[in-house]
Amino acid sequence: MAFIYAWYSTGVWHEGRGRNLLDGAAPFYRCYDCSDGRAVAVGAIEPQFFDALMDGLGLAGEGWDQGDRAGWPKLAARVAEVFRTRPRDDWAKHFEGSDACVTPVLTLSEAPTHPHNRARGTFIGSPDQPAPGPRFSSHPPSIRDCPTTPDALRETVLAEWGI
Repeated sequence: MAFIYAWYSTGVWHEGRGRNLLDGAAPFYRCYDCSDGRAVAVGAIEPQFFDALMDGLGLAGEGWDQGDRAGWPKLAARVAEVFRTRPRDDWAKHFEGSDACVTPVLTLSEAPTHPHNRARGTFIGSPDQPAPGPRFSSHPPSIRDCPTTPDALRETVLAEWGI
């Protein structure tokens, strides 16, 4: 929170939801619904990423100015309009490998099987659980116990309690 308070003390950050660069006010740093009811996350803060986003959405020729805060609501509406034209996975594939900083918003069941999370070892165990952090190459993460149904350990727990 140090940088947020620094921005706040200099008037760059404002109280109230949806009024700042990183809390949904910026049309290039928020989530958008797609035609299938799922969503994508956009994090194109730096100018080169914003340009890649505009290009990928087919909006590069419309003259949008990333720094024009007064224009953010209109730009957000335009970006939302375009994202609603296709399903989430089509957009994910469209932006894959680009610098536009667009990723699918995954459900809890999708996250463990997503190729990026698989490659990074983000989930471990069975059932899948988030791997503890930090992760070091010389010490792979591990977990002692995975969650289970309440009844699965009933006898063990009761015995441990002397019941």
